[in-house]
Amino acid sequence: MDIFVGVVIGLLVLMALVTLHEFGHFIAARRNGVRVLEFGICFPPRAIAWVKDPKTKKWKRLPRKDWKKPQEGLIFSLNWLPIGGFCQMDGESAADTRKGTFGAASFWAKTKILFAGVAMNWLTAFVIFTILAWTGMPEFLEGQFTIPADTRVDAVPVQITTVAEGSPAAQAGLQNGDFLVAVDGQEVWKTSEINEYNQAHAGEEVTYTVQRTEETCLNQPDCYQEPCPCLETGEGEVKFDVNATLNPADADYLLGVTMASTQSLSYSTWSAPLVGVGLTAQLTGETFKGVGIMLGNLISGVAQQFSFDENARESGQEAIESVGDSVAGPVGIVGQLFPAFTAAGPSNLAFLTALISVSLACMNVLPIPALDGGRWLLIAIYKLRKKKLTKETEEKIVSRAMMVLLALIFIVTVLDIVRIANGG
Repeated sequence: MDIFVGVVIGLLVLMALVTLHEFGHFIAARRNGVRVLEFGICFPPRAIAWVKDPKTKKWKRLPRKDWKKPQEGLIFSLNWLPIGGFCQMDGESAADTRKGTFGAASFWAKTKILFAGVAMNWLTAFVIFTILAWTGMPEFLEGQFTIPADTRVDAVPVQITTVAEGSPAAQAGLQNGDFLVAVDGQEVWKTSEINEYNQAHAGEEVTYTVQRTEETCLNQPDCYQEPCPCLETGEGEVKFDVNATLNPADADYLLGVTMASTQSLSYSTWSAPLVGVGLTAQLTGETFKGVGIMLGNLISGVAQQFSFDENARESGQEAIESVGDSVAGPVGIVGQLFPAFTAAGPSNLAFLTALISVSLACMNVLPIPALDGGRWLLIAIYKLRKKKLTKETEEKIVSRAMMVLLALIFIVTVLDIVRIANGG
């Protein structure tokens, strides 16, 4: 059920983000004198539609029998396929010179229209991050952007979830539910910090500062001492130190516990909008950096496949596999990411939504003719060459680029399915 809810939420979020992107195109087109024929939520087939009377400026239901007839006013439609939305402008070819068409708009107007969707996705991310900065921002990035002077962090200590029988932890009296707040007097907030410290002190005696709740005491058959200090103090929890001699470095485990760290949240007040801007910019940079690394690995990996050196070919194969592992398609995003982030709570889900919004913005900036950035580059090149971009040429370039893009999406989707089927 949790997976089903996550998938449904994922589809709704993706639909909303794409619709907001198209709404950016819609606003820019209308403000620059380009007629919009239809603005639709989801993709056809059409479910219901309304048309705005150009004379009375009132909306009315568009009968099904008139759906295929040209309309003078703007059509707003709801459609059946929940995979986004669309903004259909009049004369979307750059070669169309009729008044009120996209083709007849100035180069600057075309620029604003094409990149308005990208701007809307960045704006969406900014708004979400600003709200999260006020209400509690999850930390996902190393060195995630904050304003230190206006940031309060609420962190939860690392909690022990299981203790192996006969382990150093069990011999020291550690129990399920205990919180580890310090190691040899040093505060710790992450499982990685404890693991690294344990590895550096394998075979040695280490002092752990434990925070134990009354509930943990009552749920365990034995307390670390009698009478239990949690119950004796009546404060509901107690802190104490335990000494554990870790196993040698070559043992199956050092301390013998599994641990979980609850994600810390940071809070801002006056700096929340600055955090929204800064984090959006940071994630944009990280996204472009990731795309660059991915393309570099793909190109070098393919090139190394033609090498006579077996080690070089193996290295190239690893580079290509790393590209596949670093890319998630629609199935991976909706089927895995959203269920996991939905289960983790509203803050995590909102962060993922903003992150995908940034990714959509970055993707559409790329110079791929089927995308906004590519279409703009195509128009710009012909303008600089002072040559006319014919409808036939534009459609040929865009359609071929779209075929390549769809092929890549298909490949990534297959990889997602294989990964999920293999439990990856």
